[in-house]
Amino acid sequence: MTAICALGAALAACGTAGPAGSTRPAPVKSPVSASPSTTRPPVLTPGPGGLTPVFEHGPRDKGKIVAFTFDADMTADEGPRAASGEHFDNPGLIGALRALKVPATIFMTGRWAEEYPDEARSLGGDPQFEVANHSYSHYAFTPSCYGLPTMDAEHGRADVERAYTAFRKAGLRNALPYLRFPGGCYDQQTLRAFSKLGVTAIQWDVVSGDAFATDADAVTKQVLDGVRPGSVVIMHCTRSAAPTTEQVVRTVVPELRKRGYTFVKVSQMIAASQGHR
Repeated sequence: MTAICALGAALAACGTAGPAGSTRPAPVKSPVSASPSTTRPPVLTPGPGGLTPVFEHGPRDKGKIVAFTFDADMTADEGPRAASGEHFDNPGLIGALRALKVPATIFMTGRWAEEYPDEARSLGGDPQFEVANHSYSHYAFTPSCYGLPTMDAEHGRADVERAYTAFRKAGLRNALPYLRFPGGCYDQQTLRAFSKLGVTAIQWDVVSGDAFATDADAVTKQVLDGVRPGSVVIMHCTRSAAPTTEQVVRTVVPELRKRGYTFVKVSQMIAASQGHR
């Protein structure tokens, strides 16, 4: 099975460039920003030499806020598997988030939006959620990224633009100018290639470990042990490859609330880092 995302300690091999850019609001001029709204989401200013900025977590000293993010993964070549009955969506998880009133950010591939246009449109139209870009194909833009097929960064930029086109065709017209690299893997060349798109790359500081996991208790413990004020947690909205996620969310959410945490979307986390929640 195609790998979905970074797992465990191997994250150290990804994202070698580290965070970039200041946290001053910047106007969104990206040609791939699909939102017609006059309210612009907060983004980071580019890094040195105009490199794509990277956001990993929010402020540690502005209260107990945490952002749950979910990757809606589907690679360009997995259509036959979906046609044979494999579920790359997870309606139960989305239902749980709605019932628990947990805002969340969904990083969606364009291929996922094509496969599940009604769900993509529903998520994009629900103010509880925000949708951002996870590429079209879920092919990695660097070599040796958890077994993912790869493409070079220049082709990767076109792949990201294609995802925004897929969102619009599905009726999802307010996707944010945020990008999560497939596998979370990037390097300086990648950041340079994507600089013209005007996106902010979104990483994380808490790996849930839900990808391919079968032990919900272990995933729950990993999330609860990892969360700190300002944390961004990565999970998945792909039932076949992350079957425990709904159960984990139903357990983790009340526990984190008991510990005093408030759930926010990534845009709100970035805004908090800029001092205007």
